[in-house]
Amino acid sequence: MSFRGTLLGGFVSLLLTPALFASSHREAPHTLEIPKTDGTDFYMFRSYEPGREDTITFIANYNPLQLPYGGPNYFLLDEDAVYEIHIDSNGDGVEDITFQFDFANNLSENFTLAVGGEGDAVQVAIPLVQIGALSAADNPNSGVLQVQETYSVDLITGDRRDGSRAELVNAADGGTTFTKPADNFGVKSIPDYPAYADSHIHTINLPDGSSGRVFVGQRQEGFVFNIGKGFDLVNLNPLGAVDAASSALQQVNVTSICLEIPISFLVTSEDPVIGAWTTASKRQNRVLLAETKAVTNPFDRNADEGTSSFDTADLEFGAWQQVSRLGNPLVNEVVIGLPDKNKFNFSEPKDDAQFAAYVTNPVFPELLEILFADAGAVAPNFFPRADLIQVFLTGIPGLNQPANVAASEMLRLNTATPVTTMAQQNTMGVLGGDNAGFPNGRRPGDDVVDAALRVVMGVLLDAEVAPVGSLPFTDGAAIDASMFLERFPYLNPPINGSDF
Repeated sequence: MSFRGTLLGGFVSLLLTPALFASSHREAPHTLEIPKTDGTDFYMFRSYEPGREDTITFIANYNPLQLPYGGPNYFLLDEDAVYEIHIDSNGDGVEDITFQFDFANNLSENFTLAVGGEGDAVQVAIPLVQIGALSAADNPNSGVLQVQETYSVDLITGDRRDGSRAELVNAADGGTTFTKPADNFGVKSIPDYPAYADSHIHTINLPDGSSGRVFVGQRQEGFVFNIGKGFDLVNLNPLGAVDAASSALQQVNVTSICLEIPISFLVTSEDPVIGAWTTASKRQNRVLLAETKAVTNPFDRNADEGTSSFDTADLEFGAWQQVSRLGNPLVNEVVIGLPDKNKFNFSEPKDDAQFAAYVTNPVFPELLEILFADAGAVAPNFFPRADLIQVFLTGIPGLNQPANVAASEMLRLNTATPVTTMAQQNTMGVLGGDNAGFPNGRRPGDDVVDAALRVVMGVLLDAEVAPVGSLPFTDGAAIDASMFLERFPYLNPPINGSDF
């Protein structure tokens, strides 16, 4: 048996590992209980916005399946959690740089109306988060929004908890606080949401004198998949036509944490390959409070002491516990067995050898054979998949494998790979001859679902071990780069609530 070339042989393994669907919505039992910290998709790519090609864009999506009409409180991020993007710049499976996001949900004062007769009216707080229409000129919206989300970004060098820490500076005002736009309530509340959201794209000053950009806000879900039929035992024709309207996920929103950082800041050696993943962490202890009140947290060794905000009816304290993790798409959702899903979310890449059995003997090709045996589906017959483990944990030789790499699961990107313009991107990424796409990083328009399906069934293997590998397997949902923006933050503005 032989692969069709070294590069394609490596590509088969990395695609096989994410298995069928390529996202992580509601994928583990514990994240069902804390959806605000559920990481759903992670993107990393050399920026293809004209004039920004010397930067890398990271997008980490959280809090999935947001209904556009999800009022009156909509979808705040968790101010009792930290959200992080980790970068491994030397291939050892351990973070060298971490961007840590810490959110605050602030209740503004004087959002009351006088209710009652003349002379005995009572000032009563309004039940809504907004009291008037918003525009880009209203940023930071203190007079219109009753709830204003803000955040800080810490740059941590070395260990994510004990490394050197510096707060990034907002270039606009020299401060360390950044504003997050409100969710898209509807066209009366926010008549021009794209312009309003764009006013929350902030320039950040980095310690080496360079600058980047940051945006956190609601976006239209960018992952395209025929989710209803897919999880109904793949109740679709895997060899059928592609239908642009077949993804129900395009009707919901998600919250995106977006960073644009110069390549020169991320690559500090001659090796241009970096790895990255995103995590969310919460405190290990939680005490419910009888009422919302000011509290002092003597157990918090990293965060500032202070008061709880209006939406915090509890006290969380103690060491941070990672509760969500995502690098390559859908590893936890489909590859990792149900008993180990929480364990994977709590783990770090350097410890991934413990999950190797899920890759050496992957389950999903066998499931597809069972489900579509009548149609002639046959799983590749090549075990154990030790070659797949090597490529999955180290990157692909000649494409995105770091020098002196230690085995560890994360999304990897060769920052020296030339940018492919949006108009020229191949939705199948490397499989389609576009080396700037998945699995060399991941762009919004990369069809990781169809690529994974075809590789799972053996498109890159010899016919002797993959007799149906040449068939064009698909989930039926269309995706390509033209469905997204050509500029930061790339994902589309969210669907507004008044359309429903």
